[in-house]
Amino acid sequence: MKPEHLVVGISGASGIAYGVRFVEVALRLGHHVHLLVSNSAWRVMQEECGLAGVGASSPLSAWLPGAPEEAHERVHRYHIGDIAARPASGTFKARAMVVVPCSMRTVAGLATGNTDNLLLRCGDVFLKERRTLVLVPRETPLSLIHLRNMATLSEAGAHIVPAMPGFYHSPKTIDDLLDFMAMKLFDLLGIEHGIPHAWQGPRRERDNQPA
Repeated sequence: MKPEHLVVGISGASGIAYGVRFVEVALRLGHHVHLLVSNSAWRVMQEECGLAGVGASSPLSAWLPGAPEEAHERVHRYHIGDIAARPASGTFKARAMVVVPCSMRTVAGLATGNTDNLLLRCGDVFLKERRTLVLVPRETPLSLIHLRNMATLSEAGAHIVPAMPGFYHSPKTIDDLLDFMAMKLFDLLGIEHGIPHAWQGPRRERDNQPA
């Protein structure tokens, strides 16, 4: 499998674990990750993942336990305020950009062209260059403003993939739900992943399959 370059934004919505799992799987598959983590995301990570003090200067091992150490060299980290970083340019080539989770502030910024940090600037670049941009909003309930902003982004070419894991694979753990969303994202990107959560047909049909 050819190594791909993926821009991954993690913004300050609840559901940081979705982003962490996506990065871990991408690295295990041998891909390069260009990582953009907002200031709010670090705060949410501290609260949701029980990682007091974790931040932009923390070692990857502090919050990416599922990524092999030898893969850390394939993580390219950028400061959220560095709008001169390479991914901020339309000349930067990457397979896709995935924002997971995607906060409503990030949705609003992208929908209105308000690119006041590197994550928003990169998303704006992917839209203007007609490249693959995937947004994973994690919010409920959704206001009319949220819905209209997401409709605007969909019309502009972004893929809206809400963090709504399925249950037809009979998940037993939170990890199963995180893997399901990672599977959906890699499927959308056309990248092989080996996560075994695809629909296998009705249970009665599966149970009657010959051994």
